[in-house]
Amino acid sequence: MQVVQPDAERDAQILNRAMDVVVAYVANNPVQASDLPGLMQSVHATFARLANPGPKPDKPEFEKPSPSAIRRSITPGALISFIDGKPYQTLKRHLTKNGLDIEGYRARYGLPLDYPSTSANYSATRAELARNMGLGRKVNRTPQAGAVETDAAPSEEAAPRRRGRPPKAA
Repeated sequence: MQVVQPDAERDAQILNRAMDVVVAYVANNPVQASDLPGLMQSVHATFARLANPGPKPDKPEFEKPSPSAIRRSITPGALISFIDGKPYQTLKRHLTKNGLDIEGYRARYGLPLDYPSTSANYSATRAELARNMGLGRKVNRTPQAGAVETDAAPSEEAAPRRRGRPPKAA
C-alpha cells in the first residue's frame, strides 16, 4: 500500500491546477508547439511559488530621526522629507505619491503630532493672499462713513422690517 504524503499530494494539486490553466489558455489562444513546455513550466512555477510563499518579510523598520534632525527638517522655506531628503513647500502630494498621509508619515518616522505639513513661508503667503481677497471677513451691510448717500433716503415713519416668514392670511 502506498502512503500519500501531504507534500506529494499538494504538488499533485499544484500540477493539476497548472495543467487546467494551460489547457484553458491553449484552447482560447494560438500557441506554438515549441512554446508549450515553457508555458507549462512557468505556470507551474508560479503556482508553486504562490502555494509556498516562504517567510513573510517583516515590515521594513525605518530609522527614526533624532530630535535635532526633526528640527533641521523644518525650515521657513521648505520641509525636508525623511523619505527622499528633498525639500517641499507642502508634503501632501509627496506623501500621497508614496502611499502615506500626514498621520502615517508622523507615525512612521516618530514625528510629534504638531509637525507641520506645509512650510511657514508658504502658509504665510497663502494667508496673505486670502486676506487680500477678503476671505475671513464678515460682510459689512451698513454703509461706511465715507459712502455716498442715495436720493431715496428711508422714511422715518416706515416700520422696521420684520424678520421671518409673513403670517398666514386667514
